[in-house]
Amino acid sequence: MPAKTIDEVIVRLEKIAADTQLRSDPLGIFALVYLDVTRTVRDGILLNAFDDGPRMERLDVIFANRYLYAHDAYRASQHCTQAWQTTFNAAMRFDLLVLQHLLMGMNAHINLDLGIAAATTVEPEDLPSLEADFNKINELLAAKIDTLQDQLSKISPLLFLLDWFGKRNDERFAAFSLVKARNNAWKAANRLALLSPVERELEIKELDGYVAVLNKLITNPGVFFGAVVRFAKWFEVKDMGKVLKLLAS
Repeated sequence: MPAKTIDEVIVRLEKIAADTQLRSDPLGIFALVYLDVTRTVRDGILLNAFDDGPRMERLDVIFANRYLYAHDAYRASQHCTQAWQTTFNAAMRFDLLVLQHLLMGMNAHINLDLGIAAATTVEPEDLPSLEADFNKINELLAAKIDTLQDQLSKISPLLFLLDWFGKRNDERFAAFSLVKARNNAWKAANRLALLSPVERELEIKELDGYVAVLNKLITNPGVFFGAVVRFAKWFEVKDMGKVLKLLAS
């Protein structure tokens, strides 16, 4: 059953987070970060940080349900989008950095799911009125970035190498921008809003394939940058249970 309120979303995410922590499952990396972000959005709604709180809750619930559905489908060995399939399959790869696991989840959820959710939340003619609240989430998320970076630095002490080399060699991987991804999602929402149901499904299928390719680039960033990743991985915390505990703190 899909979640109907943001509180129901949080309960579902808490269960996923708890289950993955018990299994020391890398799927918990994204789940824990997403849980924290969803709580922040919920608090913003309660504090009237948005122009239209009920509408923002509706967007958040539609958005979250796409992840929840994909997660449950994958766990049941059922079909989910290519973007999420590549993300979940990568959880079996212990050669990847925690950051890579996290970026794949962010890529799938923001670059694919967010635009679809925004286009679904309101009627096409009302989409422009959603933009201000949509962008306010960037302000809420900005406050979380420093905390997340602190947590990741404890898990992977050499992440600064990825940032340094990435800005010079592979921005698709190391310079992943949350704001840029959300801007792309808004553009996707505007494209989808103008399409017929059949055209929309075709556009979503094409977008899904593109996001899945981006995930493959995140896991296979090339020979040179891949060497930097492997070097950083050598110094990263190996105990996934400890990693998840740090992210939950």
